[in-house]
Parts: sequence; structure tokens; C-alpha cells
Amino acid sequence: MVSTTQTTWQLSGFGDEIDDDPAIQIAVLQALGANHIEVRSAWGTNIVDLSNEQLQALATLLNEKGMKVSAIASPIGKVDVSLPVEHEVERLRRAVNAAKVLDARYIRIFSFYYGDSVQVESIRDDVMERMRALADVAGEAGIILLHENEKDIFGDVPDRVLDIIETVNSPALKVAWDAANFVQVGVKPFDEGYAKLRPHLEYMQVKDALFENGHVVPAGEGDGDVLRTVEALKADGYQGFASLEPHLAGAHGLGGFSGPTAFGIAARAFAKVTAEAGVQTA
Repeated sequence: MVSTTQTTWQLSGFGDEIDDDPAIQIAVLQALGANHIEVRSAWGTNIVDLSNEQLQALATLLNEKGMKVSAIASPIGKVDVSLPVEHEVERLRRAVNAAKVLDARYIRIFSFYYGDSVQVESIRDDVMERMRALADVAGEAGIILLHENEKDIFGDVPDRVLDIIETVNSPALKVAWDAANFVQVGVKPFDEGYAKLRPHLEYMQVKDALFENGHVVPAGEGDGDVLRTVEALKADGYQGFASLEPHLAGAHGLGGFSGPTAFGIAARAFAKVTAEAGVQTA
């Protein structure tokens, strides 16, 4: 049964899953009804490695096309926790600069890899030290960091994500919800994570996955409880972004790829979910 009470969320998407060329990224997203883009890379270069000239060129292009930036999808925290604190602090400063140039409020981050022989509990203090340092930089800059749950990092399951948020205890550190990533570590997203993390949930990344093999599938076609989550967020009064990150053609350490056709499939699948839940996107 389709809900008749309407709520509007801002639709965005990871442009580099469409094409390396930001002009093509923008054109496809706008054709799918999005007025925002999540920037992870442009012209094949990661956001933290773009020169000031490239950032200015990207800002000009976005402005000309009437496109806004929902978030900087940085790779911060996708390094081994054994690296010095300043390593990621310095890279975050580059991401903050990109956020300022592109007029973005949010920066997506992670909570550090660790070796196969390392017990996750043993790195907790090191992770917290680094996350506090990152939150301090963001707070000073007026930026909000979004921690994304992902496999192989400290904050991969709801309890450890919550531990990070509560321990750092900073208004500059919030939660980005990724259902597919929870599924890939054996978590039932809604049943095991939603109630714990909803008070801190600031941003929704849209992808789904299957328990049986971890494969990423369009939203609503996997085990990520996407419809239940969208319905609950609507009921809770969520007014934030829903950012398409389909990963339908491949994934790697720093991101994924879909291409224009698969990205469109992902967008239409999510539109079916939001229509059932009575949520509009714009």
C-alpha cells in the first residue's frame, strides 16, 4: 500500500560512479531528478588530490549547471590505524578546503583499517584518538563529518559505530547510514542498527546487498531493509539527503563504479522504494 502523506528528501549521488567527467556526472544526475552531487573524484582524481585550480574549475562547472554538493566523499580514515594521527588530519584539511570551495557542509570519513592479525578491541584507543582529532579540525571549520560504516574498519557494526560517536561526543561527527555495508558484515541493518544509530543519523547512502554472497544490488532488492528504513526515517521526520552509491558494476578500496545505465537502474529502484513509503525526492 502506497502512503499518501508526502515528505521530500534531497536526492544526490556519487558522480564518479557515472563517469570520470564531472560534466557527464552532472548531466546524468540531473536527468534522474537530482539537484545535488556527492563528490568523491573528478577527472579521475580523488577529491583530496585535486589542485586548487581543479577545484575552482569544478566549482564553476557546478555553478553553471545549477548543481549543489551534498557532501565531500573523502577517503579519510581508509588507512591503517598504525599511521600517525597527523597523516589523516592533514588529508582532512585538504578535504575541508574542497568543502569550502564547493560549498559543502558534510565530509564523509571512515574509522581506520587494521591488520588481519590485529584484534579489533586492541585498536579502540588509537581509533578514538584519531577520530577526536578529525572532529576537532571539522568543528573549527564549521564542517560536519559523516562516519560511514564499512567492512574491515573499526566502525563496521552498529555497536562500534555508536561507541565512536558517543566517545568522541562532538557535534561535528555524525552517522552516514549504509545498509549494504552492514549486510556485508552480517548485520541486519534495521533490526540491529536503526534504533541505536538513529539519534546520530545525519545522511543516508543508498545501496543494498545480499547476505548470501555480499553482492550489491539495487535498493529494495537485497537484505538491507531499505524500505523499512525509509519508512522509519519518514516517520521520524528525517529531512536530509539520500545519496545514490550503486556499486553495480564493481567496487574497490576507494569506491565503486556503475556507469550511466546501471546508475539509472539504481535510481529507478530507489524511486520505487520512496514512492511506496510516500517520500518524494528532489
